[in-house]
Amino acid sequence: MRIYRHWREVPAEGRGAVVAIGNFDGVHLGHQAVISDARRVAQEAGAPLAVLTFEPHPREVLGQMDGPFRLTPFRIKLREIAELDVDILYLLRFDKNMASLAADDFIDRLLVGGLGVSHVVVGYDFAFGRRRGGNFALLQERSEFGGYQVSQVSVKGTDYGKYSASEARARLVAGDVAGAAEILGRPWEIEGRVQHGERRGRKLGFATANIAVTGTLHPAHGVYALWAGIDRGAGDGPEWRPAVANLGRRPTFDENELLLEVHVLDFDGDLYGQRLRAQFVARVRPERRFDGLDALIAQIARDTARARELLSADKGPGGVSPTVSLTTESALQ
Repeated sequence: MRIYRHWREVPAEGRGAVVAIGNFDGVHLGHQAVISDARRVAQEAGAPLAVLTFEPHPREVLGQMDGPFRLTPFRIKLREIAELDVDILYLLRFDKNMASLAADDFIDRLLVGGLGVSHVVVGYDFAFGRRRGGNFALLQERSEFGGYQVSQVSVKGTDYGKYSASEARARLVAGDVAGAAEILGRPWEIEGRVQHGERRGRKLGFATANIAVTGTLHPAHGVYALWAGIDRGAGDGPEWRPAVANLGRRPTFDENELLLEVHVLDFDGDLYGQRLRAQFVARVRPERRFDGLDALIAQIARDTARARELLSADKGPGGVSPTVSLTTESALQ
């Protein structure tokens, strides 16, 4: 996938594409449908398939955020788009200048003059330009003058309603990671570099790999069954293993930093400094305070057994079989 971070002076091989446009936060099933339709058009026309998106998210620049907002940090968003077999990514910086660009200028200067698009594909609620002044109707109106074609994709949603990033965010914040996955088309994911901690988990008999959670939306605090992807840096993709994790602030120990503490099942390696991906499958329980370590250890054992049970019924990341056996062990009573 070729990446262009500007729209001026794009070389010939970067022009003439069929372009799907959007913020694509979450790259959910609705977004995937837009890109899939653009792929169909591109294949029929013998043109490259491109995605045009913005970084950072416009809401970050326009001050329309109240706390963490993004479903997918940039690194994950980029990977999800690349996995859709996109030829070109126009990754444009969203700043005050982009925000002030009138809708007509967005079409004439950026899409037509800068990128020379041959066909534009957008979703049902797409808006663009200063104060969201442009929409599908304006793209249609100016298409003959601009020498491009345009189409709009409307996708039927799930039981939760339309495929939308807003609905996925609502599910996630409520701790309904399975509901969010129905909208995203895959488990919600976070990743980060494993950091040194208090080594408290190892002392309790459940060693954890700790990842700081900052700058992104996250599920409700609690214990989750998830798939842990260990990046060995060999270029072969992560090694996926079943895991149970606590996301929260560890009230039993009166701590405040928001951490994801991942206990990788049946694993005794050293993960410090490595990148770890975590794909959330199901919530086991809310986070809570315990009266003592014995009660906490007993509950962790029950959580681990429940996570094994939940993951044994899951296909794994992308349908990949787990690296280790998921035989359910009896929970401690």
